[in-house]
Amino acid sequence: MKAFDLSGKVAIVTGGNGGIGLGMAQGLVEAGCAVHIWGRNREKNEKALAQLRAKKAGRAEALAVDVIEGAAIDAAFAKSLELFGRVDGCFANAGVGGGGRRSFLERTQDEWHQLMATNLDGSVMTLQRAARHMVERANKGDAGGRLVATSSMASVFGTQRNEHYAASKAALNAIIKATAVELARYRITAHAILPGWIETEMTRRATHDEKFVNAVMPRIPMRRFGQPADFSAIAVYIMSDASQYHTGELFVIDGGYVLF
Repeated sequence: MKAFDLSGKVAIVTGGNGGIGLGMAQGLVEAGCAVHIWGRNREKNEKALAQLRAKKAGRAEALAVDVIEGAAIDAAFAKSLELFGRVDGCFANAGVGGGGRRSFLERTQDEWHQLMATNLDGSVMTLQRAARHMVERANKGDAGGRLVATSSMASVFGTQRNEHYAASKAALNAIIKATAVELARYRITAHAILPGWIETEMTRRATHDEKFVNAVMPRIPMRRFGQPADFSAIAVYIMSDASQYHTGELFVIDGGYVLF
């Protein structure tokens, strides 16, 4: 379908070298989108790049970036523009897990700030830099853009021993809604994606623990954990012209977990 042809479009995917980020990047590339992966681990970047280029569709490049540094984000974005000339979509997906091991009563300021630096501050600074570029383009007669944050179902239900992680994701939900309203005049849309239990490197300890699986699996109507590939189609939809009148959405992709 022509509406889902992403040829000529360019997207940045932070944390795109694995897990959900790579799943989204694969969908984008298959639809013809050019994708720039930002990831901290150079080896993972190269492996992801090989997978994306094997699709023989949209162009793919990768760059080592740590999004906790504002200067690093600015430099990386400048590199994206150097390589591709423009950025049509920014998927702020880079994040870290909270661990779920320490009680709220024992949470240290260092733990709080370290997680927020990546999950919240890094995502916001990345989206802000992309939004500035999109507004600049709009003011020159080239309106349009997509801002996307990877949130979590932890943002909408009680997540014991992981309140700092949940708080970082809930904040992203609010920021996405606010930017969706503010930037709509520039034809820029903003969305958050809320994954449920997805099998990734971050969740490996939980999804391979028999006690956890026995407790959680019966609560997932689909009776399986999600896979990174389950996020390919939503990324394509958001980047496509088909979604141009759809903004401020919190896309829940959890196999029905929150409903049951």
